Amino acid sequence: MPPFPADPSIPQPVPKDIMHKLIALAALAATATLAQAAPATYAIDPTHTFATFEALHFGTSTNRGRFGKNSGTVVIDKVAKTGKVDLTLDMTGISTGVAPFDGHLKGADFFDVANHPTARFVGEQFVFDGDKVKEVSGQLTLRGKTAPLTLKAVRYNCFDHPMLKREVCGGDFEATVKRSLHGVNWGLQMGVADDTRVIVQVEAVKQ
Repeated sequence: MPPFPADPSIPQPVPKDIMHKLIALAALAATATLAQAAPATYAIDPTHTFATFEALHFGTSTNRGRFGKNSGTVVIDKVAKTGKVDLTLDMTGISTGVAPFDGHLKGADFFDVANHPTARFVGEQFVFDGDKVKEVSGQLTLRGKTAPLTLKAVRYNCFDHPMLKREVCGGDFEATVKRSLHGVNWGLQMGVADDTRVIVQVEAVKQ
């Protein structure tokens, strides 16, 4: 006599081979999700990362220069929308194109490079717009004094570098620094601006 057909109202056991496949697929999906959610570390590319500054000179012309020696890391979790940037500027690398002005900026009147050869920005508060970083807030330490600073993205992008064969992320970030918060007070009473516009162009390579 042929067996009675299974009652559709009663759950039937899943065959072992199908169960094993389902378990394997679930494990694979979980692994992929964890890999996607894991934070990624990027090393700052010193050949494409520079901080430039602009400050009014007696309310007339604009003094400009840049810090050309930089290093650090960026950690980004695109899923959790979190991150951390740790950027060090070598203050001995100040360049304005005018040697006497460079010397004045490096001296005790301004950045006192002999005693404070580096500046450091550490940002751990990230704001995202979708997958793109919109701004980073943290602390800037300059001339031994630390004050809050927010860098706002003018543009942000990630791309697959055709030569490095790795993902590169970066952009242009802007902020206004009050130099007096860091003890850089020379010229303030004579009309040399306190507010200094800083633009950080940065590219970082995924490790």
